Amino acid sequence: MTAMDGSGNNAPAIGIDLGTTYSCVAVWKHDRIEIITNDQGNRTTPSCVAFADAERLIGDGAKNQAAMNPANTIFDAKRLIGRRFSDSKVQEDMKLWPFKVIEGSADTPKIVVSYKGQDKEFLAEEISSMILGKMKETAEAYLGKPVKKAVVTVPAYFNDSQRQATKDAGTIAGLNVIRIINEPTAAAIAYGLDNKPNITGKINVLVFDLGGGTFDVSILSIEEGETFEVKAVAGDTHLGGEDFDNRMVDHCAWEFKRRWNKDLTGNKRALGRLRSACEKAKRILSCMTQTSIELDALHEGIDFSMKFSRAKFEELNMGFFRKCIETVETCLRDANMEKSYVDEVILVGGSTRIPKVQSMLQGLFGRKELCKSLNPDEAVAYGAAVMAEKLSGNTHKSCRDLMLLDVTPLSLGVEALGEVFNIVVPRNTPIPTKKSIIHVTIKDNQSFVTIKVFQGERSRSTDNHLLGKFTLWGIPPAPKGVAKLQYLFEIDSNSILTVTAQILSTGETEKLTITNENGRLSKEQIEKMVEDACKYKQEDKEYKKKADALNALEDCIYNMNNKMKSMAESKSLRKMENAIADTTTWLDHNRDASVDEVERMMERLESMCI
Repeated sequence: MTAMDGSGNNAPAIGIDLGTTYSCVAVWKHDRIEIITNDQGNRTTPSCVAFADAERLIGDGAKNQAAMNPANTIFDAKRLIGRRFSDSKVQEDMKLWPFKVIEGSADTPKIVVSYKGQDKEFLAEEISSMILGKMKETAEAYLGKPVKKAVVTVPAYFNDSQRQATKDAGTIAGLNVIRIINEPTAAAIAYGLDNKPNITGKINVLVFDLGGGTFDVSILSIEEGETFEVKAVAGDTHLGGEDFDNRMVDHCAWEFKRRWNKDLTGNKRALGRLRSACEKAKRILSCMTQTSIELDALHEGIDFSMKFSRAKFEELNMGFFRKCIETVETCLRDANMEKSYVDEVILVGGSTRIPKVQSMLQGLFGRKELCKSLNPDEAVAYGAAVMAEKLSGNTHKSCRDLMLLDVTPLSLGVEALGEVFNIVVPRNTPIPTKKSIIHVTIKDNQSFVTIKVFQGERSRSTDNHLLGKFTLWGIPPAPKGVAKLQYLFEIDSNSILTVTAQILSTGETEKLTITNENGRLSKEQIEKMVEDACKYKQEDKEYKKKADALNALEDCIYNMNNKMKSMAESKSLRKMENAIADTTTWLDHNRDASVDEVERMMERLESMCI
């Protein structure tokens, strides 16, 4: 993640929570954080942009006319940003969106709207920049001066491409994004600042962040309310309140068809009105056990009315709720932490108001009381504003002493003999960090080595994501396994990776710097890596065993060849030569042989070469 720190001057720096459904902006003023209200007097602003006949609307104005102008009202830009058009999640969402999305160059999704009588195409970054611009203007109106610097938050599980695209959106909006931080981390900062007098020593907190479109779990330790160390992250960048709304919309559409045998799913305006009604009903069901959805002339002049109970809402979305709990359990395992060691469970995001989500989470932690002291809609912007002020050189103790230690979400390493992935930096390692590994040459008189750097969770290197490769020359002539090479991995606080390869005997070095621009991962790739790590765990184990067996056989052949050099001409020598030649030929043609077969060949070779 590329970032630049702000310089110590008086220019204000703001914190922006750029949400899927709602955004929020905050600033440090009068020695405290202020959540800034927009021109409608609201503390959060819909992440919505609309193109009417002669004007562009952003925020409340756009959302208020969405049902009447569905094809030209854009929401969910966060679900498109940094993704490819061919992404299965994008294809799924396109079936639900009333606006048009087409494939642009390089597999980029583009949003098409009608504006002032013409079709206009926009990238997700452009739509997000309009929302960020709205938040910038809101802050400027409150402060009475221009704002140029901001800390913008993203889901913890956003990949590098999504983070960079978010940063690009800030640049388009005229903002210098001095840091991008994870939403649950920002919420933890807010919690730490709010509870600083009560935090003595070190406490462990789990942030459960369920918003409109994304879901994150982060486990952090907070020391003295100042040092925030992320232990593990987990999540889903495509799970949130909108998915709950969609289940309600699907159910209502099914009920409409059952009653009148008419399909309203092709009527975008009807779907827009129904979606808006379902969102309102969902909110009501968080404080009441039953509500009703009533819409006049919904489709073909037919009025629609139905009761909706909290029990039905929970039944429709139970699969999503269970996934949330499973993600919490995954995060605990990754942090190597028992549930009993979690001191606070902090709720963030509007969807955490759903009673069933709270009760399932409380059940997981043995009826432990959940922390509801933070405003779930504002905590992320609050924490972002604290970080923004620190990076701008604020000397207030609350900002000055703040220290944030993040983690790398996927393992990093190099390719070893037999396409084995040799991990150097395990996933969820705190950053900044330095870790090294020693490799030896694999051939006699080897003069160079090509280092391939990968990211992922699979045992076979080629099943992971190649970040880059480089070559180190000048290895002094020596038998196989004698010359030693050190690979040093350094990750700084901005997640920039530098790999240094060194020949230990000569000090000769070569470097490769991996940045977001040349080492991005798509969400699809990250999801696949994590899923594969579980799904193919046994397969990976077997592959590693086989690679070890093949390497052992090759070493055996090598050692036998060396042994022959010291032997006098004899019948035994010719027997060994034939055995080695036969084994070498077999190995060249049977790289896919089973572990048992490889081990049998090695036993046979050893028995014939005694």
